[in-house]
Amino acid sequence: MSRHPEVKWAQRVDKVFITVLLPDAKDAKVKLEPEGVFSFSASAGAENHQYELKLDLFDKVNVEESKINVGVRSIFCIVEKAEPAWWNKLLRGDGKTPHYVKVDWDKWVDEDDDTAAGSGLGDMDLGGMDFSKFGGMGGDDMGGMGDFDDSDEDLELSKPEDEATDKKEAEEQDAGKDGAGTSEEKKEATTNA
Repeated sequence: MSRHPEVKWAQRVDKVFITVLLPDAKDAKVKLEPEGVFSFSASAGAENHQYELKLDLFDKVNVEESKINVGVRSIFCIVEKAEPAWWNKLLRGDGKTPHYVKVDWDKWVDEDDDTAAGSGLGDMDLGGMDFSKFGGMGGDDMGGMGDFDDSDEDLELSKPEDEATDKKEAEEQDAGKDGAGTSEEKKEATTNA
C-alpha cells in the first residue's frame, strides 16, 4: 500500500508552486501532463515505503516551461499555467481537498498583490529556496519594541573575580576587628605559638 507525502502549494497569476515534502526520497519520478495532471512517486524512509501522488490541477499547464528541482528534503516544482489567471483552488472538482495538501504560506501572495512582473521570482532557478520572506528586514524600526524601560542600565553587575576579591577584603576587615590581623597573620600567629 502506498502513502501520500505532504504537499504545499502557492500561486501567482502565471505559475503554481508545488512542494512535495519527502526527506531522503529515492527514485523520485515527477510527471506533468498538459491537461494539468501532476503525478509523483518515490520511496523514502528506513523501510523504503512507497509514496505516490496524483493531483488533477485546476486548469491546463505549460509542461515545457515548468521546472522541477529534486532536493534532499523536498521536490520543488514551478508549474507554469497555460493561461495566466488566478485559480480558485489547486485541484479541479468540487470534492474536499485531501488532508495532505496544504497552503504554503511562505510563498503565498494575495491576488491583489500579485503582478506577473512584480512577483520577484522571474525565470530564476530557486533551488527549492524562497527568498521572499527575507524582504523588509533591517532598518532601525523595532516594531514597537522601543517602549520597554531599560531599567537594567542602573544595575551594577560584578564579575566573579571581583566578588572573590570583595569577599577576601571583607574577611580581612573582619579579622582586623578581632585584633588578630589578616588571615595570614592569624596562621602565622598560630604556628609560632
